[in-house]
Amino acid sequence: MSNCQIKVDGFVKIFDLNTNEVLVDKSNAIHYENISEAMAYTLSNRGTGAIYKMAFGNGGASVDETGIITYLPTNTVGQNAALYNETYAVIIDDTSVLNTNPARNKMLISHTAGKVYTDIVVQCVLDYGEPPGQTAFDNGTQTESPYTFDELGLMADYGTDNTGRELTRLLTHVIFHPVQKSLNRQIQINYTVRIQSLTNLVTI
Repeated sequence: MSNCQIKVDGFVKIFDLNTNEVLVDKSNAIHYENISEAMAYTLSNRGTGAIYKMAFGNGGASVDETGIITYLPTNTVGQNAALYNETYAVIIDDTSVLNTNPARNKMLISHTAGKVYTDIVVQCVLDYGEPPGQTAFDNGTQTESPYTFDELGLMADYGTDNTGRELTRLLTHVIFHPVQKSLNRQIQINYTVRIQSLTNLVTI
């Protein structure tokens, strides 16, 4: 009997497209229950479980009056786990008709023959006017504003319920220092999910 053990890692890089300033560069937490189920659904061709959107929130960290940042733990337990406070989301499934910009918000598969790992490279671009309602400049002092992000995650698609409500499940979750999205900033997020065997592990 053969036994193949799978390891999943995630790595996030957020940067300003104009200045190339790196705003966030860190690994993330994996929701192993949800991602194992999602992999089973996609491998068995059930039409659900695929990575569908990138969700952004502002509930993962808080800053006190002295500037000290306190980070909450990532949410990786329970099928209904979610961001602490989701305020925006972008569809990054470039095969979906609901994706309004598949050239920029997309997924790529990266694999080298003979290697025991494969990367899903998720790209998302928040353009100047996105999201609507953001402030003009990135000099705000309110870290709790809707578009000062300090958490994000990848969500799997599970269709809709009988009322038409979208059904998704959290696959990954990362919490970081607050990053303000404003009209003068064009931000790109590169989110790599590496799937590999438990032997010959390769770090991102």
